[in-house]
Amino acid sequence: MTTSPTPPAVPTRPTVPALTAPGFPEAQVRARARLGTAAVFPDPAAYGSRLFGPTAAAGGGDALDRTRIVPPVFMPERLEKLIDLAREPEFGDVDLTTRVGGFTARLPLYLSAFGSTRAGSGDLAVHASRQAARLGIPMVIGENVVPVHGYRRTGTGGGDATRSALLARVEAYLEAAPDGAGGIVVQQSTEDADSEVWNLLYSDPAFRPLLETGRLAFELKTGQGAKPGLGGMTVVGRAEAEQLARRFTVREVFGPDAPNSLRCATPGTFTEEILRQQLRFMRNNFPKARTWVKFHPGRDIGHAARTAWAAGADAVTVDGAEGGTGWAPGVFLDQVGLPLAEALRRVGTPTGCLLATGGVWEGGRAVRALALGAGAVGLGRAALVAVDEDPEHGLERLADALALELRLLVSALGKYTPAALAPDDLWSPPPYPDPYAGGEGGPYTDPYADPYAGHAPHPDPAQDPADPEIRAQAPAAPQTLTQTQPGAADGPGRPE
Repeated sequence: MTTSPTPPAVPTRPTVPALTAPGFPEAQVRARARLGTAAVFPDPAAYGSRLFGPTAAAGGGDALDRTRIVPPVFMPERLEKLIDLAREPEFGDVDLTTRVGGFTARLPLYLSAFGSTRAGSGDLAVHASRQAARLGIPMVIGENVVPVHGYRRTGTGGGDATRSALLARVEAYLEAAPDGAGGIVVQQSTEDADSEVWNLLYSDPAFRPLLETGRLAFELKTGQGAKPGLGGMTVVGRAEAEQLARRFTVREVFGPDAPNSLRCATPGTFTEEILRQQLRFMRNNFPKARTWVKFHPGRDIGHAARTAWAAGADAVTVDGAEGGTGWAPGVFLDQVGLPLAEALRRVGTPTGCLLATGGVWEGGRAVRALALGAGAVGLGRAALVAVDEDPEHGLERLADALALELRLLVSALGKYTPAALAPDDLWSPPPYPDPYAGGEGGPYTDPYADPYAGHAPHPDPAQDPADPEIRAQAPAAPQTLTQTQPGAADGPGRPE
């Protein structure tokens, strides 16, 4: 007699008030944090009595969500896999191991930066760190953690120093990290630089295991998707505001009698030369640490990414306007910055490791970003919500569900690694043109074709007028140029 598998136990909810994430698929993320891979499928209790089809939400969302994943009929790469295995390939044969900014990751995922916000720097962040380590994926620690929370804190009664919020996350990660996988990335902003955060970490014996195994990176932060062009912002009480006023700008935007104030960090000032000099400084002063750069979704993102790679960056992170776990003005959340799909289109074929964040929580959105050039995708709000749902295993179950969807989707495309994905695995509905609309009579020359398509970027000045490199290279754009399709037949190369 066969028995049904035992469903996963319902985890104990945290005692702290639950996080909320308006505008984000919070309920679906929480379901995955509880049920894991079971949440990928419809309710099995309805099997045999319900006819399944597309949901009402299919085709909604932003431009990335509206893009369809389109498997081909003929699959030569599946044939190669069949010959290699001497059997028909299955979705379980998809290898999700990948290189992420110089690290080896068991999944094409990383834990995005939470920074010094209240939700992102407490116990939830420590739980997320431990689970990210068990998953074998890199973890990014955000800006301003040290200037706000300190690096070490003296114990009561003059005892030994206790670890700060940053070091608590590092210790949790190191306790659970497997050999040869994952890594820790520490951001630095203007205020972090004043506190010499990178110097503290690089000389701290606690980080020696990471340096010796090549699993430490420093990330230069030039902005974020939640508020492009602005620095970090948090809400602080009056007493904390007085303490932080020595390092940060504090504004009384909530009223003169309000119990809270707004703490503002500066975004830093960057030009091409300043970016090159910063990266040169990082590589020279911290030679054992990987060098990452995080950009906000600016209109010249393609030129910025190419500048960073040319200066030796091990990874460039593009944070789409859909992203953000921190506090930000509503006008920025709703109206400022490029959507992730357009930011990836403007970057085009990457010449180094490209990482993408912005509303990722399930396999379909991840596959689209990977097909558009990203080497891995970051989990921000989804990770915090999952850990809030189950502090012990919520992020792991969420990642398990996402990994199953990745294997199913990549296999359905006739491919068996995420790096094999390419823009022609996607189709965008009108008004974007169909690259196959010319039929079988020969190559179809599309007047609206993506100028960034192919193995070598061929930029279009009308699409990126702020980019001097583009203006110098590209021919005059046709007067009829409109929106372009976010990909073409040739896939991006992903350097190791």
